[in-house]
Amino acid sequence: MIHDLQHIRNAYHAFIEDKTFPCVGAKTALAKSQAWCMVAGNMACPADDQDILNFLYKFIDDYRSSDSNFHSAAILFNGPMEITEDLYERFLWQRLQALLNLDKQFFSYDERVSADPASSEFSLSLKAEAFFIVGMHPASSRPSRRFQFPAIIFNPHAQFIALKETGKYDKLKVVVRKRELIYSGSINPMLNDHGRSSEAEQYSGRNYDTPLVCPLKTNHGTD
Repeated sequence: MIHDLQHIRNAYHAFIEDKTFPCVGAKTALAKSQAWCMVAGNMACPADDQDILNFLYKFIDDYRSSDSNFHSAAILFNGPMEITEDLYERFLWQRLQALLNLDKQFFSYDERVSADPASSEFSLSLKAEAFFIVGMHPASSRPSRRFQFPAIIFNPHAQFIALKETGKYDKLKVVVRKRELIYSGSINPMLNDHGRSSEAEQYSGRNYDTPLVCPLKTNHGTD
């Protein structure tokens, strides 16, 4: 079933704007008109990869020219609607790998983070800008990630560093986790601060019983 593009955007905005939704950072980005959205086709299909990357490049340029915090870029997919956590995770790595493969032709990796997905300093990099990824889909075990369409949210990593430097990060984290406890009944056990474990474990939203072996190959700077 093909859904109307505006319907998908409206659904995402409504999901974030719900008064009980725990992420106040996402709410702030939307209120400031700094939450970009692109609707793509089926998440399993590579047809839109270049368009997605072009969209993210424009977002990065806009973010870098801004003097305010709380920016995000959401890629919202039209399907598949019948999805599991395993399937979503497979498609998530496929799309992220495709973006990395395209990006490496023109840009180096963000030197502020590690390109090794196993490193505690890892973040995904596009146009030499590091991102923290948030996956959402209908079958997510975490209610705060259970959006009715598959989605990948790109949050600039430098925003979190800026919040830490101004002393606002810990306060924001406390607020979000309190709201998450009310919204979901528990705090996501996979959440961790950058530098303690690979943030790749947090991307899909699922709970891993054993350490994740991330399939991403970050080979920027090679042919």
